Amino acid sequence: MNEYLILDGYNVINSWPKLKLLMNESLEIARGELIEIMAEYRAFKGVNVIIVFDAYLVKGSIKKSEKLRGVEIVFTKERETADSYIERLIVELSKNRRNRVSVVTNDWTEQQMVLGGGATRVSVREMVLDFDQIKNKINKKIETPRKQKDTLSDRIDPSILEKLEKFRRG
Repeated sequence: MNEYLILDGYNVINSWPKLKLLMNESLEIARGELIEIMAEYRAFKGVNVIIVFDAYLVKGSIKKSEKLRGVEIVFTKERETADSYIERLIVELSKNRRNRVSVVTNDWTEQQMVLGGGATRVSVREMVLDFDQIKNKINKKIETPRKQKDTLSDRIDPSILEKLEKFRRG
């Protein structure tokens, strides 16, 4: 099963206290921090992460997509909201029943659209709590002394092991 986590970028930045503070300093810094956070999240959870930023009011803007640290970053085209882009993306991804799609937003209207489109909605608060739990798990792993490694699978990085398992399954 392929898991996708789609974020309404500016909505998340405005709702995540740490990012909102950074936005007061610079929107670019806040965007960069969100991308870093989601790259860590993606690496730990093994989900496909897509962050959508709208360029609705940016004159002459064309849709732009790039991958940074495994996270897909999308800037919508002029006169296209992140909401409408996300709605189309949900429909596209949901065509394949093997895909599980979740959307992070605090926008009530968008949450209703997400649920109607067959995806799962995640509030920004839930995302913050989930990320904090992941950070705690990572920190505990770093702090605990490493046990004696007994098997090859114990010695291989978990992300590599996951890729090998996917390759094995075809």
